[in-house]
Amino acid sequence: MKRQKAIVLLSGGLDSAVTLFYAVKKGYDCQCLVFDYGQRHKQEIKLARRIAGRAGAKVVIMKLPLPWKGSSLLDKNKAIPVNRSIKEIKKGIPSTYVPGRNTIFIAVAASFAEAIGASAVFIGAHFEDSSGYPDCRRDYLQAFGNAIRLGTKAGREKKLSLKFPLIGKDKAGIIKLGLELGVPFKLTRSCYQGLRRPCMKCDSCILRQRGFKRARIKDPALNMG
Repeated sequence: MKRQKAIVLLSGGLDSAVTLFYAVKKGYDCQCLVFDYGQRHKQEIKLARRIAGRAGAKVVIMKLPLPWKGSSLLDKNKAIPVNRSIKEIKKGIPSTYVPGRNTIFIAVAASFAEAIGASAVFIGAHFEDSSGYPDCRRDYLQAFGNAIRLGTKAGREKKLSLKFPLIGKDKAGIIKLGLELGVPFKLTRSCYQGLRRPCMKCDSCILRQRGFKRARIKDPALNMG
């Protein structure tokens, strides 16, 4: 029986890697869409290739610069928040938010999916334990899934849907699922600074380490020799 195709948005980070391995486990023939949009943490792109290889998935890397910037992830003149408490991280939307990023990414992925006859677009977004980005919330993703159903031929024919399997999980739960799926966490990077070794100070590093601590597992990305 021919497997259904899926497009997986892959960044090289922890959540998207788990989502990829989840989609593969579900039996999808996956193609990974990786965006080079001018982000500081470009080493994730190289690692995304390796992660996809481990999952047996193909990779398409798309250059999509966002010259208007509007985020400390894109503008090196803007400071990335560091050394914040969990309470501070969860309060408001930080400067690392990239305006409309998931809206752009999902729209491109939906176009790609429809063009190749894929039945699903997977995204690893989750709100709990994230930095509170508006485009990582359940209501947003449900609305975008509805837009795909209404605004694409495949959606109208009930042949294409948006899937966000991690939305109800916290970081520890995502890590535990990843371990069950055999995700190579050592290859994943979450640090906003884009350093070879995690800075352990940015929001993403803090949330990642909190997740590993709660899962009672040591982060293998910290053991790089």
